[in-house]
Amino acid sequence: MQYDKVALVYDRVNKWGGAERVLLMLHEMFPDAPLYTSVYSREKAPWANVFPEVIPSFLQKFSFLRDRHELLAPLMSLAFESFDFSGYDLVISVTSEAAKGVITKPGTLHVCYCLTPTRYLWSHYELYFKNAVFRAVTKPLVFYLKHWDLIAAQRPDEMVAISLAVRERIRKYYAREVKLIFPPLSFKRSVFGDSSVDRDRQNPEVSYLFHSKGGMSLTHQGRMRRRRDSKSKGFYLVVSRLVKYKRVDLVIEALNELGHRLIIVGSGKEEGRLKKMAGRNIKFVKNLTDSELAGYYQNARALIFPQEEDFGLVSVEAQAAGCSVIAYGVGGALDTVIDTKTGIFFDKQDKKSLISAINRFEKLKFSRNELLRNAKRFTEKKFKKEFLKVIGNVRKKL
Repeated sequence: MQYDKVALVYDRVNKWGGAERVLLMLHEMFPDAPLYTSVYSREKAPWANVFPEVIPSFLQKFSFLRDRHELLAPLMSLAFESFDFSGYDLVISVTSEAAKGVITKPGTLHVCYCLTPTRYLWSHYELYFKNAVFRAVTKPLVFYLKHWDLIAAQRPDEMVAISLAVRERIRKYYAREVKLIFPPLSFKRSVFGDSSVDRDRQNPEVSYLFHSKGGMSLTHQGRMRRRRDSKSKGFYLVVSRLVKYKRVDLVIEALNELGHRLIIVGSGKEEGRLKKMAGRNIKFVKNLTDSELAGYYQNARALIFPQEEDFGLVSVEAQAAGCSVIAYGVGGALDTVIDTKTGIFFDKQDKKSLISAINRFEKLKFSRNELLRNAKRFTEKKFKKEFLKVIGNVRKKL
């Protein structure tokens, strides 16, 4: 079915990550669709320049709120309920918070791609509200936000989860049975949203991801060369925003003790603290293009993935480049990594468990063909086909 007027909705447009890659994929599917959001930072989200229009809510007037999402929480419901979608045939919300709460009229189809039920209200409440005093003071606000969030979760005509873990959370917290569509793998954009966004968009080198059987030489500043034997590769790799919940500190502690080389790709608020922790065997790099990042994946012993993620596209990127994964065995990693075939899991988020996993990994061998076969489960083509099918099926029911 053809949709003449489509709108996309996202919680906040002020960073770069896996969810933003999904939005760009939806933009390719619906290139004329504007993007509605609570707040928009042009400086921190240059990737959003491809949309015909980015429409922020009234919260945009308060510039000091744009990067302080913890202060936005009490106002997010008002922000998304203030939008008027009466002129649209289809609204697609991508959300881990409030964007699912937009109000649409009966003639407008609303499909929600749910990244997770709101973390600070449900699955990770104890983590966000550790302090007993803060928890007591905010209890009335949290009660209101939970009540609104439950109502908002029933508004979409169809809700789609990004992983098995998220589907279970939606069932538990929102009492909804939902579809499952894994996010698509795409190396078309720069990794962390720096000024080089879209430099690699037409780069034919990236075609190796799903088409190359042998491998190819990619270079970063002319220094990196492809090696066939994974045990001859010289370093372990972390690719992540440098924020607390990503647990890059855990990897640094483990590699400091083991003495293996580690390269950390990324930037963020924790960068200064993490650099102070790191030994001489650990290096930091950032602002890579996709082909440069692919070179790091190809030359790494393994990607270390220490955090709990709702999905975690980074682990799929690594496998697509022939790089196995050492992952914390919870959440989205269970969807993306096949234990002992494309990587291994560690079961406790502590240094001892990670070191044990690295030592086990050193004794194992992994097939590049197996890694590529697994990565092919997450293609752009499959995502587009499944998403359009969901939209079509919901339209038939209404």
